Amino acid sequence: MHDTLSLRCRRSGTKFILRLRLVFTKCRRLQRVLHTTAASRDSYDRYILKKQSSTMSDLIHIVTEEDEAQCLPVSTHIKRHFQLSSRLRGRIKREKLVYLNGEKVDGYIIPSAGDEIKICMPEESSYFPPEDIPYDVVFEDNDLLVINKPAGYVVHPTHGMPEHTIANGISKRMIDSGDKFKIRFVNRLDMDTSGLLVVAKNSFVQDSYTRQQKADQVKKEYIAVCYGLIADDFGTIDAPIGRPDPAKPFRGVTEDGKPSVTHFEVLERFCPPGSFYDNITDSMSESNYPFPKGFSMVRLRLETGRTHQIRVHMMHIGHTLVGDEFYGGECLPLIKRQALHASDLSFIHPLTEKRLDLHAPLPEDIQQLLSIIQ
Repeated sequence: MHDTLSLRCRRSGTKFILRLRLVFTKCRRLQRVLHTTAASRDSYDRYILKKQSSTMSDLIHIVTEEDEAQCLPVSTHIKRHFQLSSRLRGRIKREKLVYLNGEKVDGYIIPSAGDEIKICMPEESSYFPPEDIPYDVVFEDNDLLVINKPAGYVVHPTHGMPEHTIANGISKRMIDSGDKFKIRFVNRLDMDTSGLLVVAKNSFVQDSYTRQQKADQVKKEYIAVCYGLIADDFGTIDAPIGRPDPAKPFRGVTEDGKPSVTHFEVLERFCPPGSFYDNITDSMSESNYPFPKGFSMVRLRLETGRTHQIRVHMMHIGHTLVGDEFYGGECLPLIKRQALHASDLSFIHPLTEKRLDLHAPLPEDIQQLLSIIQ
């Protein structure tokens, strides 16, 4: 019988295909013996979030009848149904973090309809000297941490600021709570900008957020107070941003800069009386006030995410942010930093696939600024 089958295969030119199908069939039969299938779940073709009290979420896919008909091995299911980077897939394979119906499995095994393919995220950790840094938690689950960053702190240690950072504060929170993950900041805020800051607890979430940013699925809004009365209620600033001097951190609008787009909406205009300018400092009066008269509170939405984008664009249109000494906002006793706050953030949760709409209220120093200029 074997000779006859081989002869037919040679005649048809499909000997290799038939042998491969025979191996796949044996693997499928073996899996049916070793694992319990749940035929009633064959309509599931999605991620399922499996929460655990102190660990990261698992990624789970339920094999469908359509999957089974294609005789796909587990490794192909992982590539097809989980958007993992090649680096993460390689690590998951090396550390044997793939399970089929609760049992560790090799990538060549062929699952059946109703089988559960589960991927456990690799355990990772970061170590920064723990410090008691104040911040409010806006959202947290097994995979994400979103905080309301206070002004005056850099996000992570640098050569110029090796400690007293947000990373040090999160490290202390992990120790206190018994949590363990690698700190991955997926957005950035300047030291003196307050507001929403996102930390991914695993590389899957980090990669997903990055893809959403590239696909313009992440919506970021800021509240700022600037000098002068902006004439238009709405507007768009489309001006490329670059470094006029590569040796300096200062950014500006340059012809060879990267495309940068900022949308703005004026929320309120403030027109203090002349006596307001006389009382700002002893040496200042309405006649020598260095900025456009009045103030505007604006909501800003970024289409791109260049370094210092809002600060550069507002300076470019003649409405420097109040307190932004680096970009021409002379230091006045109104606020001790640039009046810029990352107030709203919206993106799709990588695991639940539901949109998260997050908000951070205005901090006290910007509220005090508004009360002064009113």
